Amino acid sequence: MKLRLLTLAAMFAALSAIGAFIKIPVGIGSAALDTVPALISAALLPPVYAGAASFIGHLSSSLYAGFPFGPLHLLIAAEMFMILFVFTKLHQAGRHIWKWVFFIVANSVLATLPFYWIISPAFFAAALPGITIATVLNAGIAMVVSPVVERVMERVKTHA
Repeated sequence: MKLRLLTLAAMFAALSAIGAFIKIPVGIGSAALDTVPALISAALLPPVYAGAASFIGHLSSSLYAGFPFGPLHLLIAAEMFMILFVFTKLHQAGRHIWKWVFFIVANSVLATLPFYWIISPAFFAAALPGITIATVLNAGIAMVVSPVVERVMERVKTHA
């Protein structure tokens, strides 16, 4: 069972790395679709594994962009880990609307909030609209794709 979880987590982390190459220009810099696979992984993996896929996805996205925030990307990756951890817990508890509300608020506002003090209030105000657009886009794609992936995985389990 652990090998299966590790394999799925590695697959979703790799898909997150691939999603990092799909950039969307928003305000300051660009946003990537690296979170979509991590959000989908919440339906199939325990919280720690889904968080790890998100952590790796963010680091690969920032690596591709040249680490514009330097070591602050470790903070962002840790935030992503926690957000996906809670998102997966909400999914497992059957809180399907609340998990999306939580993700959008946490990923756009709460994850950006430390930069109000770390960088500047102006940076926070400039980054928030673009991050919110990227968050809603990632969530929207995952909302559509996730049920399909769940049905496919259920069929694989019954036919295996």
